[in-house]
Amino acid sequence: MGGMPRDDRRAKILERAAKEKVKFLRLQFTDILGALKNVEVPDRQFEEALDGRIMFDGSSIEGFVRTEESDMYLKPDLDTFQVFPWSYAGSERVGRIICDIANPDGTPFAGCPRSALKRTISLAAREGFTLRASPEAEFFLFQRRDNGVPTTETHDSGGYFDLTPVDLGEDVRREIVLALEQMGFHVEAAHHEVAPGQHEIDFRDDDALSTADNVSTFRFVVKNVANRHGLHATFMPKPIFGVNGSGMHTHQALYAKDRNAFYDPHAEWQLSRVCLHYVGGLLRHAKAFCAITNPLVNSFKRLVPGYEAPTAIAWSERNRSPLVRVPAARGPNTRVELRMPDPSCNPYLALAVMLRAGLDGIEQELNPGPPVNKNIYKMSHRERRHLRIDELPGNLSEALDELEKSILMREALGDHIFDHFVDAKRAEWDSYIRHVSPWETERYLNAY
Repeated sequence: MGGMPRDDRRAKILERAAKEKVKFLRLQFTDILGALKNVEVPDRQFEEALDGRIMFDGSSIEGFVRTEESDMYLKPDLDTFQVFPWSYAGSERVGRIICDIANPDGTPFAGCPRSALKRTISLAAREGFTLRASPEAEFFLFQRRDNGVPTTETHDSGGYFDLTPVDLGEDVRREIVLALEQMGFHVEAAHHEVAPGQHEIDFRDDDALSTADNVSTFRFVVKNVANRHGLHATFMPKPIFGVNGSGMHTHQALYAKDRNAFYDPHAEWQLSRVCLHYVGGLLRHAKAFCAITNPLVNSFKRLVPGYEAPTAIAWSERNRSPLVRVPAARGPNTRVELRMPDPSCNPYLALAVMLRAGLDGIEQELNPGPPVNKNIYKMSHRERRHLRIDELPGNLSEALDELEKSILMREALGDHIFDHFVDAKRAEWDSYIRHVSPWETERYLNAY
């Protein structure tokens, strides 16, 4: 539908909404921290909504604007219209459309995460590149108490690739896949992950903007389907001590027109200079963008040795211990996999900073160094130091320190998003370090 004139796309949406008896339309967007927000309008206002004439109070949204400058407009991307595959209140159908945020004068709002990604995409286009990406977003399914409050009690004891009766989440996962397919997703695989109650659903790669939209939609669908089964779905990176956390490994490749720019059949490892420089950029700026791709206090409890999550800033063509892995596929499927992101991130900002880091690597012709094909998890400190393998920040505060030093990341996000994000995350860290946890009382209350 993207190739149609806007008036034709608008007419098609209205026609479909009438045919499928859509009574409400959700105008969706994310705040700076990645939380999905929406303004819902009834069918009598569909035309006004599609024309971008719906206003909302931006002062109520995290990191947007002050009260005295609160009026914002929702500018719909007509290519994102979908009808939810479930009904509300028995029979009422609800549609959704993803929006950019605009100022009253029609200019893009500086705090709109989707617009920030668009700016970086435009920068890549000026360099002759298009980014395609595919995330592997993991999540947990937990039981709820009778009052609906979520627990950390899993409803199965399954492990990697297990099936029923061990994997009791199979029916929920299947329903999630069916819902996603009905909303236009091309799901490639769905399976139980390593930890009890942990799952993964992978969908086909797409352009960067569509991928970010898909991640946001994916999280919404997963939570809704789980809720309909009386379960709680969470994308919290490390909800349970002692088991694997949930990551969002992000596969990415640059294309020059229709050609995979990462593939060179005549080069070492069959990886082009563009690919190696892109990897060099990811490694150079990983510390700086870690607070964006791993934005919670809890994120860094996943990024520890022993649970298959990367801590070492290195790359490999084989093993999964470094930060960046280049899967074996070559030719049109050549790609790099960044293994640090987790599914709590704002997908628009995460893809913006990853792409900007990679582009900087190409611009500066950064050398990623030789691949590290030994298992880094089993290396001694001396071996790592000899190979000059650096480490990711150890906590959110350290990650914010690195982010604040980065001129490139500020450019990628823009001053508004950068400053509001850092302020919000500094407040989160300050609250965390002042909190007295059950671990502390169990360890110290009786001993001291």
